[in-house]
Amino acid sequence: MKLGIVTPVLSLNPRAHAEWERDATFDDVVAIAREAERLGYHHLTCAEHVAVPRPAEATRGATYWDPLATFGYLAAVTETIRFATFVLVLGYHHPLAIVKRYGTLDRVSNGRLILGVGVGSLREEFELLDASFAGRGERGDDALRAIRAAMGVREPSYSGPHYSFEGFVVSPTAAQRHVPIWVGGQTPRSLRRAVELADGWTPFRLTPAEIGEAVNRASETAAWNERATPLEIGLQPVPPIDPVGDPDRARRSVDELRAAGATMLNLRFVHRSLTHYCDQLAAATELFGSL
Repeated sequence: MKLGIVTPVLSLNPRAHAEWERDATFDDVVAIAREAERLGYHHLTCAEHVAVPRPAEATRGATYWDPLATFGYLAAVTETIRFATFVLVLGYHHPLAIVKRYGTLDRVSNGRLILGVGVGSLREEFELLDASFAGRGERGDDALRAIRAAMGVREPSYSGPHYSFEGFVVSPTAAQRHVPIWVGGQTPRSLRRAVELADGWTPFRLTPAEIGEAVNRASETAAWNERATPLEIGLQPVPPIDPVGDPDRARRSVDELRAAGATMLNLRFVHRSLTHYCDQLAAATELFGSL
């Protein structure tokens, strides 16, 4: 089972962040990335929001580091750990803008990009960016097909209901011709989108029982059984786990996620400082590294 982390400091969700993160610096993020890499973690994450409306700050938080700039720096100070956008909102970008910008990131990181995407849910942010909120699911599907056709291709072409292009050069290209794509969300449609168009599903705000039921239903569909490779299921424990202070409970939480179908873990920890966070990273590898 692959172990990844939902990177602290980079987003301050009022329901999840620790107090020390408010005054943390980017040097702390670099230290976490390097330690996670040393311990063999598969990936770390960074979420996208351009501007959060003030009424939503109490529930969503307002601090979100930009994934492209953040990962560009971290790529220069690490060698093996992968970078997962968790998630990039498809409707905020033209598919070729994603292909160019994140393809360049994949190039400078020597093929370490994972493109985690979602269709978005914050109407006010869509309106601010002059992006269409209505129909975002259908547009997201078309964007995924366009991205898949164009990523890693110097002269891409695609024709779909919302996006079409040919006769353009996109250079440099991604190092990976097949950049892994994960779909985030909490609806049956997000799982359908992942099964049909992506490599993984990373749901949120669902219980292990709900996830397990959804995966079981999806596994009976033709699209699931026609896949060339198994679908990755990336799950995160809720509430955050404490491998140092309560390893038994942490193990039970992860066992529930495995039973629900998890093939990857996006770990959140109880932590009180940078040192404590790094201790949790190490304890988790000892506890779950043999899964």
